[in-house]
Amino acid sequence: MGSRNQYRLKYMHRRSFLQQSSLLTAGMLTSKWTLGLGLEEFPSVRVPAKDRHFSSKSVEQAIKLFQSKIKDKELAWLFGNCFPNTLDTTVYYSEQGGIPDTYVITGDIDAMWLRDSSAQVWPYLQFAKQDKPLNKLIQGLVRHQVKCVLKDPYANAFYGDPNKQGEWKTDKTDMLPGVHERKWEIDSLCYPIRLAYHYWKATEERSPFDNQWKDSIRLTLKTFKEQQRKEGLGPYHFQRETPHPTDSLPMAGYGFPVNPVGLICSAFRPSDDATIFPFLIPSNFFAVTSLRQAAEMLDAFGEEQQLSAELQALANEVEAAIQKYAIVEHEKFGKIYAFEVDGFGGRYLMDDANVPSLLGLPYLGAIDLNDPIYQNTRKFVLSDANPYFYKGKAGEGIGGPHVGKDMIWPMSIVMRAFTSTDEGEVKHCIDMLKNSHGGKGFMHESFHKEDATNFTRSWFAWTNTLFGELLWKVFNEKSHLLT
Repeated sequence: MGSRNQYRLKYMHRRSFLQQSSLLTAGMLTSKWTLGLGLEEFPSVRVPAKDRHFSSKSVEQAIKLFQSKIKDKELAWLFGNCFPNTLDTTVYYSEQGGIPDTYVITGDIDAMWLRDSSAQVWPYLQFAKQDKPLNKLIQGLVRHQVKCVLKDPYANAFYGDPNKQGEWKTDKTDMLPGVHERKWEIDSLCYPIRLAYHYWKATEERSPFDNQWKDSIRLTLKTFKEQQRKEGLGPYHFQRETPHPTDSLPMAGYGFPVNPVGLICSAFRPSDDATIFPFLIPSNFFAVTSLRQAAEMLDAFGEEQQLSAELQALANEVEAAIQKYAIVEHEKFGKIYAFEVDGFGGRYLMDDANVPSLLGLPYLGAIDLNDPIYQNTRKFVLSDANPYFYKGKAGEGIGGPHVGKDMIWPMSIVMRAFTSTDEGEVKHCIDMLKNSHGGKGFMHESFHKEDATNFTRSWFAWTNTLFGELLWKVFNEKSHLLT
């Protein structure tokens, strides 16, 4: 996602994307489905097999099974396009001395976000135990992310080339070669822990969790504590010369002031937009969960008891501070969680589409779906009381400042479905998503509430894979909703 308002479609002329686009166009003009599934009216927009970056037998079997069972041929087509999109187009797998290493770009930007890359491979974890090549691919990403965190825990996005200096090299911050962008976001350190933890749970393998991994956990803890700002502002600062106010930090690059009450500052949101009040509550929730997952892993390995205890202590402190400072009494919805607070009593009531969001907290395992304050918050963020909830002829959902007014993010619709226990609501979300591809066969970053053909980012692998994850889950649990 990062500063992607500068990237949008005008940056899609880069060589790799032109090659990708030509392949997709060729597929749309000449290829037809030949699976005998009645999909002939939907031309293939998937990259030809010979040009795919990575192929997984398990994922291909899932696609075939889904398409053989689902009567809605447009959904079957979309699943076949979207679910494998990360593997088809964004992963670069290699082995160094027999050790897996995986670099994952976000799509139309040749850089790896710690957040996006984790989320992009997440749906494939369920196949990792029986699919050895896929297992190694994900293990390689876990290892690559450790190297990134150790390089700079305050950076959100990295290049595959550790010596490359990119277009943001002039940002006023402690920029290093190999760093694409250095926007401090709590979730950038949480997502690698989430991936590592669930990789371990899914495969029972411990090989990636060596001394370097433990050093990355130790550095994550140190960074979180620095950004509690109990002993000054800490080492991080960031400014950028830009016409976009959300791409830079005020107050000499440190952001607006906070009262150090135990919460962790996040200079930027998962959208890569600057926070208003630096205590970003969805990301603090995510930090609590991630700290406890890291501690559980260390305990299971019988190592680093002191580090584990410190992780647990910080999780408990942040959790208590959330309950004390982030709950607001809303005149219509009752007690809800604020999106951002400053510890002085300031609070911002809204939600953004990007995950972690208030809406998506149960999806991340950061809050119980049945938590009454969460349920109140969910009603709030999916209403007109949320300034970034948009509703029009093309659909309804949450957007955010990143791409402007009236632009709905499919990601928010997916999160709505993942956090719903109402079958009618889930089906409504799937129908909106099916109608949002603008004739392209893929999900997008956002689309206009009145016109789904007015969208941003033709190649955004996170949302493609996330939509595929939703369809696969519903297929396995409530397939009648897909007819």
